[in-house]
Amino acid sequence: MKIAVIGAKGLPPKQGGIEHYCAGVYPRMVAQGHQVDLFGRSSYTDLAPFEEHDFEGVRTISMPSLGMRGMDAFVGSAIGAVMASRTPYDIVHFHALGPSLFTWLPKIATRSKVVVTCQGLDWQREKWGKLSSRLIRLGEQAAVKYADGLVVVSDDLRQYFQKTYFRDVIYIPNAPGIYADSDPYFTFGKSLGLEQGKYMVYLGRLVPEKCPDLLIQAFRQLQNTGWKLVLVGGTSDTNSFTAHLQGLAGGSPDVVFAGELRGGRLAEIVRGAGLFTLPSNLEGLPLAMLEGMQEGLPVVASNIAPHQQLIGDDRGLLFQAGDLDSCVAALTWAIDHPREMRAMGDRAQQHVKCYYTWDQITRDNLSLYHSLLGGVSPKVAVTAQ
Repeated sequence: MKIAVIGAKGLPPKQGGIEHYCAGVYPRMVAQGHQVDLFGRSSYTDLAPFEEHDFEGVRTISMPSLGMRGMDAFVGSAIGAVMASRTPYDIVHFHALGPSLFTWLPKIATRSKVVVTCQGLDWQREKWGKLSSRLIRLGEQAAVKYADGLVVVSDDLRQYFQKTYFRDVIYIPNAPGIYADSDPYFTFGKSLGLEQGKYMVYLGRLVPEKCPDLLIQAFRQLQNTGWKLVLVGGTSDTNSFTAHLQGLAGGSPDVVFAGELRGGRLAEIVRGAGLFTLPSNLEGLPLAMLEGMQEGLPVVASNIAPHQQLIGDDRGLLFQAGDLDSCVAALTWAIDHPREMRAMGDRAQQHVKCYYTWDQITRDNLSLYHSLLGGVSPKVAVTAQ
């Protein structure tokens, strides 16, 4: 098959769940003999417009970028859709709802089958203004109307599309990446003033919907624990919010802003943590949490539906989303009950190994592609319980 991919910023992945998803799936498709062209963004790849490079067999083509907040995704996806409509692809696969605004182009101009994967309801994200949110919502409606196959990464999203649009969708989850080897001497962690097993780590973009502000406030209410809080992640058009977070931290040496980490340093900080925390109000199916679970880290997270799907049934500790007192109580209990939390981490690790693998996700996507091109209907993945 010849496959076009639109909506990812580029490869190799730097920051962002969609980019890590593409890095997990499309090289595996190439290894099975398929051709994949991914239309990225020059602002992400640091390449000239229309310049190409190879990522594990995936041909990545950089689309021009405006460099304007909120517009790169639309401009890059629009040009990518035009490019994909000029080439005879079997499948044109859009990732995320904003880029899906342009699903109509290959739908009416080609014989390609159009697939959309929804990683989350992006129009709900606080960083977007009214215009951007409206365009993303229009992208959602375009996906429902024009996509031959609509994929969601969580059971919560599946229920949303069924209730809102009476549209049947295919559930194919995310899977965790594999961390690089890390320094057994914990050199970088020590340089940040950290002690292994005595800090909690937040991993994700510093954006309002992920609620790192709530986490900082909750952590600062903890009394004499000897623990630290490490926030790992970059901004996403949210510099003013980052400044707000630093203000909440109040210069405390126990709140560490580690910035955006990759490779061995990221692996070292995650593996050395005593807890993984994710207080989000909005997620699709969070790759960062899956990766923490894969490492056996005990998880404390908000009780939104995707988190319940992952760490319900005693695989982690949940608190009421957006509730400061509930968050404080959960963190306190987790610190005071290390044996129970380790047992939860072990159960979570086994759960991820059973239900969330890139090989299975690749097979499920290829099964969908084949069904759209005239093969047998795909088997809808069963939501992990």
